Amino acid sequence: MTNDKKAGASPATSALAPNFPERIFITGASGYVGRNLVRHFVAAGANVIGLSRGESGADLIRELGATPVVGDIVSTDLAGSMKGCDALVHAAANTDHGRSTEAQQRTNREGTRRVFQMARKAGIGRAVHISSESVLADGHPIVNASESRPFPRRPAGGYSRSKAAAEKTALSFNSLELRIMVVRPRFVWGRDDTTALPMLVQAARSGQMAWIDGGTYLTSTTHIANLCLGIDLTLSRGTGGEVYFITDGAPVEFRSFISQILETQGVEVPEKSVPRALLKAIARIGDAVGKISGGRIAAPLTMQSYATSAVEVTLDIGKARTELGYVPVFSREAGLAELREQTVRGRRSE
Repeated sequence: MTNDKKAGASPATSALAPNFPERIFITGASGYVGRNLVRHFVAAGANVIGLSRGESGADLIRELGATPVVGDIVSTDLAGSMKGCDALVHAAANTDHGRSTEAQQRTNREGTRRVFQMARKAGIGRAVHISSESVLADGHPIVNASESRPFPRRPAGGYSRSKAAAEKTALSFNSLELRIMVVRPRFVWGRDDTTALPMLVQAARSGQMAWIDGGTYLTSTTHIANLCLGIDLTLSRGTGGEVYFITDGAPVEFRSFISQILETQGVEVPEKSVPRALLKAIARIGDAVGKISGGRIAAPLTMQSYATSAVEVTLDIGKARTELGYVPVFSREAGLAELREQTVRGRRSE
């Protein structure tokens, strides 16, 4: 599959939203979510400034019509670059689902603290922190959860723990002067995916993929266009200090959805299945081995990965519908057709 940098922007709905930002700063702007946000806001007429850690990312941001800034959320003084922006989207994060590391904690917790310190210093008035449903993950099913569901006492792993800390840190900066909202998507997918999709394809092609207890449990999903819209509406209509789930709407069977995604890539869908209890035991052993060895022995599976893909995770988006006027604009069928078309274009260009 090719990385199509020029995939179309999500539907421009910002004209419907009051207080649309004229100048917006986006961290992690060359990543999967970040670059799609750049496309979305540029297409809607905003002046976008995007943060990247390197020059190749800066080139992509420039190509998408935004102004790049090269730096790091932990060590770079970003206040000067943020000056004059009326909105911020904090998309940068360490998304490693392996064992917990200091680098992960530094990026997700301390990096978030630095970003919002800089935003307050620069006089930005509103911001969205992109979190994840993984802040609720502990390895047990999450069924039709609302935003009021409490954080678990024992998070699934380092990613859940560090993202929960980042979310709490971001909201601690909420004030009358700097209105901060949190958006939590689940299973972000769609065009130009350089994160989950390549891993799924590689696992299927290598024979390492197996369904867990048949894979018939439900999952919520969030197409990248729907996520961009949800963030747009949250910036314009959200209430400071609040959290919003953004998804594609009704949940779908995990196995059915993953199979459809693999089929868009021309990849044969696996048939083998493994018992959930066995997989959970392997994940627990993997976490223990990783901890004892200090990471020198890489675990084949972690509880973090298990909690993400082995149990039902479904979310209630009633709050986003009511408070933001959010309605998904991109159906799963349209997203799958777009992936299929992207694959065909990639083969033609080979």
